[in-house]
Amino acid sequence: MASRHQTIADDLRSQISEGLIKAGERLPSEAQLADRYTVSKPTLRSALAILQGEGLVEKVHGRGNFILPALHRVTYVGGGLSIDARAATNAALSVSIRTANVKAEGHLSALLRVSAGALLAEYVCLTQEGSTPHSLARVYVPQDLVPADAQEPSATPWGDDLAAWLAGPRPPLAEVREKVTARLPTPEEARTLRISTALAVLAIERVTTDSSGRVVEAALLVLPGDRADALFTTICTTTDERGTNG
Repeated sequence: MASRHQTIADDLRSQISEGLIKAGERLPSEAQLADRYTVSKPTLRSALAILQGEGLVEKVHGRGNFILPALHRVTYVGGGLSIDARAATNAALSVSIRTANVKAEGHLSALLRVSAGALLAEYVCLTQEGSTPHSLARVYVPQDLVPADAQEPSATPWGDDLAAWLAGPRPPLAEVREKVTARLPTPEEARTLRISTALAVLAIERVTTDSSGRVVEAALLVLPGDRADALFTTICTTTDERGTNG
């Protein structure tokens, strides 16, 4: 049997999905909602916390709880992000990129197979839908692979454009290894993406190497679980043995 706060969350979620409560509207005060559902304020706040964690409701300090617009889902497809055509028509996705030079330490040093202290170019890429943070990526490239006269990238950070921007006199890319993990966000990730620390994220660690075996890029992507899917396709080949035995 569902708990009382879960039942309240389910009822409010249904009203939101059916359009009875619209995006941008402010919910009645917590006291009014507690009276309506005949529960205590702590129980009511637990129900609202569920909806806040799902990205349906945002609590604005001093103003109340507001219904958030539905965010378009993105699909991570083996090396890149995509949005379905209908969503892409309406989505107002923008990307801001912050660049810095950092030193490889710990996990980064191991990912890029460089010595501790080696210089890296860091690209922190935040994708937003309107004013709402949508996804976060940190891309790291060995400093000596960044062309001295290159213009900073201004397109999507998910690999293709950044790889093209960094294209230079090096062996062609040979392998992309990806590790996908579902986990809770770090406090910093939750603040940046404006999500609850209780909302699971899809964390993708992508390492790209060239034909000489050198790691040329490491990317750490964080996608909130309420708006992201991962799609991986395995192509199976078969051999017609009837033609091989003569």
